[in-house]
Amino acid sequence: MQERKKRRIVIASVLKPVDDTRMFEKIGKSLGETARFDIHIFGYPSGKIPQTSDSDITQHASQPFGRLNIKRLTQPLKILKKILRLKPELLIITTHELLFIAFFIKLLTKCCLLYDVQENYYRNILYTNAYPSMVRPLLAVYVRIKEIIFSSWIDYFIVAETGYTYEITFLKNKSIIIENKMKRPSGILPKKNTADQNIHLLFSGTLAETTGIFSAIALAKSLYIAEPRIRLTIIGYSPQARIFNQIKKEIAGADFIHLIGGDTLVQHSEILKAIQQSDFGIIAYPPNKSTENCIPTKLYEYLGCKLPILMVNHPLWVKRCHLYPACIPIDFNTLDVSSILLQMSSTKFYITAPEDVFWEEEAEKLVNLVDHILLIRNDKKNVF
Repeated sequence: MQERKKRRIVIASVLKPVDDTRMFEKIGKSLGETARFDIHIFGYPSGKIPQTSDSDITQHASQPFGRLNIKRLTQPLKILKKILRLKPELLIITTHELLFIAFFIKLLTKCCLLYDVQENYYRNILYTNAYPSMVRPLLAVYVRIKEIIFSSWIDYFIVAETGYTYEITFLKNKSIIIENKMKRPSGILPKKNTADQNIHLLFSGTLAETTGIFSAIALAKSLYIAEPRIRLTIIGYSPQARIFNQIKKEIAGADFIHLIGGDTLVQHSEILKAIQQSDFGIIAYPPNKSTENCIPTKLYEYLGCKLPILMVNHPLWVKRCHLYPACIPIDFNTLDVSSILLQMSSTKFYITAPEDVFWEEEAEKLVNLVDHILLIRNDKKNVF
């Protein structure tokens, strides 16, 4: 019996590394596990190429370039040439930067096109300090107009946050919510050494002002004064050199604070290990319109690993944790250190185990969507 030919899918980004948690670990591997697709992933080079036994996934890493480097503008053209040679049946883009080339690829190859909306770029550009303040309004409007213009060419939108469905009007009736829930680890992760009597706090993920890194450092310092057993591990990547240098300045001389990564990408497996070896996670996002309707990926990860959380008093997130319970709500502007330490030592966390935090259900929705989109493509080909 002749082996059925696998259908080719390309997943592409500009700044996300080729082993990005959502693009590779979740979307790529979930499609690869069906053994029905030949998957190619385009992205930024990772610090370490992950070991994978999945022969259906090929990674195409770009040459390294800076976030504001001119090479970032030319990278989409390089991706365009390579994808045209591959001639995929389905193209999944994960950034607005690839909308132009995705349009041409669809025009020339008749492939299906999905846009994985991982961010509300308009709000992110306008309300964060990732770009100079003078250009933010113009750049935000440019990106939103570009998304609106090309939206009619998108076959379907994958939306990473429920909140985006009422923040972004162009999603219309052709979108599906596939949240960034935690993918269960394939192996057994090492637990904290029970002989270690220190209290280990963790701040993981993107290291930026908008994610609350400096609030987390200030919290750890305040708790350490009252409780010398406090330890803080910071693990993640800072995309802005200015912020990375400021972090180093803030923790200089604080031996109880340990930084992993910072100016280099960190493997997601290392972050999961750090979660398992910690006593409390910190979620300290300051109020910002770019994140007010989002659920942080690390909230899913902390809940999935049953890690108690010291968390900013965000109503949506606190409500999500209340059932278990999983968090201590904190006002980072007026820290009540005595109350926080008392709750850390007396609260019974995770009386109920979280369930609606894992990727499996999202993976099923993803595979069903891809099958549906490719089926429609086949029907159109048969008509013509």
